[in-house]
Amino acid sequence: MKLLSVNVSKPKPVSYNGKTIPTGIFKVPVKGRVVLKRLNLDGDGQGDSTVHGGVDKAVYAYPNEHYEHWRRELSRDNLTYGQFGENFTVGGMLEDGVHIGDIFRVGSALVEVSQPRVPCFKLGLKMGIPTFPKQFLASGRSGFYLRVLEPGEVGAGDAIERVKVGHKCLTVKAVHHLLYFDSGNLEEIHEVLSIPALAASWRESFEKVLAKA
Repeated sequence: MKLLSVNVSKPKPVSYNGKTIPTGIFKVPVKGRVVLKRLNLDGDGQGDSTVHGGVDKAVYAYPNEHYEHWRRELSRDNLTYGQFGENFTVGGMLEDGVHIGDIFRVGSALVEVSQPRVPCFKLGLKMGIPTFPKQFLASGRSGFYLRVLEPGEVGAGDAIERVKVGHKCLTVKAVHHLLYFDSGNLEEIHEVLSIPALAASWRESFEKVLAKA
């Protein structure tokens, strides 16, 4: 497993439905070592802190392996690291091999997988395709968020070492599928809710499913 690119962006204004809104989705690769703090990377920021960022979503990681799929699917050859708003472009970390609660050492930092990514309309803005968030969600190629357990320095080329496997060994792919495509599986939802590392927002979503059931 490897960190292929570190991507950051400060929020910038964009036009959407006749309004100007801030977004930090336009990530670009940076060279050298970057300080990873509890809430984000140096040089990075979120446009709307009510839905982006925070302890559970300090860093967004996306597998490099998905880039080829999207190049074919979208007939685009201009996709560069940071394209999907990710902070870490990673290799060898597909969603079916990474678990909620897995802990990884990258550079001198320690991070923990907290949840799959749910795309919002800003991803459509970034891609120039308003419907792309639905396409992205349906693909299951979600990537995942990380919380920072120990701040440190990271950089492109760093090895990523799994130092602990998450409780229950439920993969990012399985948890993503459960909420959006198999929410009637109440037994599995109870399993997911037993994972201490699950992000608060996802825990709330699953609890709402159970309440309705």
